Amino acid sequence: MTAVYDSNNIFAKILRGEIPNHTVYEDDKTLAFMDVMPQARGHVLVVPKTEAVELSDLPLDYAQAVMATAQKVMAAQRQVLQRQGIVQMQLNHAQAGQSVFHYHMHLIPSNIHELGRHEGGMADHGELAELAAELRAVLAG
Repeated sequence: MTAVYDSNNIFAKILRGEIPNHTVYEDDKTLAFMDVMPQARGHVLVVPKTEAVELSDLPLDYAQAVMATAQKVMAAQRQVLQRQGIVQMQLNHAQAGQSVFHYHMHLIPSNIHELGRHEGGMADHGELAELAAELRAVLAG
């Protein structure tokens, strides 16, 4: 059963500009930004600019846009972080571990066995800003 979308979730507020973020990439259908509670250095979230709780709610054109953005961000992560391994993770509903009920994809430069605890602690915003700038520079070419 699909949950009702809550337009006051933190990602909806970020998309509306009500909460600041460390943007890595943005286009008309997606926003990619640094996770403030990363499981590893360079953890980026990709969110669609549409109301969708989880994958089954996501219109296919937005799913395609999320994948295209993820591919771009992964290439930048590999260049900036000098790390090939990137865990791509997406959780559907609370039973699977989803804690923000707006569809989002995690791109975590790590090995699955090295991951930190999800939402284990707040990152240093200065470091996030610096890393986001490096990733944006690579994406800008």
